[in-house]
Amino acid sequence: MFQRLLLYVLIVGIFLILPMLLCVRNCFFAFKYPHMNFEERAAHRYQKISERKNDMAVILLGALFSLIWTEFVLISFKVTSIDYDKPAYVGYYHSVLHSEYGITVKITLFIALVSLVIIAAFDAEKIPPLPQALCFGFTVLGEILFCFVIIQFAINYSLLILPLAFYLVNLIIVTAKLTRKYIIAHLEYKESHDTIYRFKLAEKLEEKLSSTSTLTAFHFIMILPAVLILIMLYVILGQGPDGIIKAFTMTADWTFSKQIPPPPIDYNGHYLCTVAAGGHKKIVKPLRFGKRRGETIVVNRQLLASNAFEDLIMERTPRFHRAVRSFYDKHGYPISKHITTRIRADVVYFVMKPLEWLFILFLYIFDTQPENRIAVQYSDYKKK
Repeated sequence: MFQRLLLYVLIVGIFLILPMLLCVRNCFFAFKYPHMNFEERAAHRYQKISERKNDMAVILLGALFSLIWTEFVLISFKVTSIDYDKPAYVGYYHSVLHSEYGITVKITLFIALVSLVIIAAFDAEKIPPLPQALCFGFTVLGEILFCFVIIQFAINYSLLILPLAFYLVNLIIVTAKLTRKYIIAHLEYKESHDTIYRFKLAEKLEEKLSSTSTLTAFHFIMILPAVLILIMLYVILGQGPDGIIKAFTMTADWTFSKQIPPPPIDYNGHYLCTVAAGGHKKIVKPLRFGKRRGETIVVNRQLLASNAFEDLIMERTPRFHRAVRSFYDKHGYPISKHITTRIRADVVYFVMKPLEWLFILFLYIFDTQPENRIAVQYSDYKKK
């Protein structure tokens, strides 16, 4: 009881209290800190941790917590890694992003995160103007894309997206604060240095970039080159220029989904049904569709062999079969609820492989036609 209470306290502290404290500090540095004089800043309790360290904590810890939270939601609330064109189990959702094109979303978010870390970790004068503006462009694109990811979740998990939305708001605050900081640093540097230009074109360009509004517009204009760079990267990776759109639309069950999935399949009471349909085809080797309690399921050799073994002991030793069935119903279904990814299904398949061989050996010892019994499982022929 005490250990469980301690675990709850740790979870609340890490995923609720710490993000709230970081948010309060983030808002302070964004809205109040710029208007304070030197003495007020030095006397304030937040000066124990620098503004830069606070920004890095918001960005990196927020990213880590968001990843953990997203994985928790996907595992705990029946989201699989199955694409729209394959049947999911009753009550389960298909993959949030298409497995082939989802890499474009992940790459864009990663580039945006790295770009924001760069502009948060270095002073404005240490980053050349063009890379600096590109970093801001990548960051803004990543935040827009992250917003779309949150909206993609929203149709099924309206409340569970709040931590992700909370992180996005903090990222926007950090980005706006850093934009203001970089522009002020640029204007201060220009005022304190007399620059002699070799070309009049460079001088005119610098004059146009000497106001806050123009510099802000320049940062946003750099979104276009950032988009072109990302599109070229997607094409090189074989995703196509519209890969990021397909990542959201070539899905089922979600906000931007445009595909209609096959009818759901039943897994109730038999976690090997989950393995047969949920694992990688090259590993679990699905053979055909079958029928179980009026629902369509995917079957493989392992599932057929285990059911044939159960069918045989039900014929020969009904009492022993009831004990086996009771144990299986008690433990099989809870296990099946956690087999929500292809890798987990593959692992269970390998774990069950020795039992599959044992079932087949038992059938070959005690059944006169073992392969016939295996072949007719989950079929209409068995009923006839």
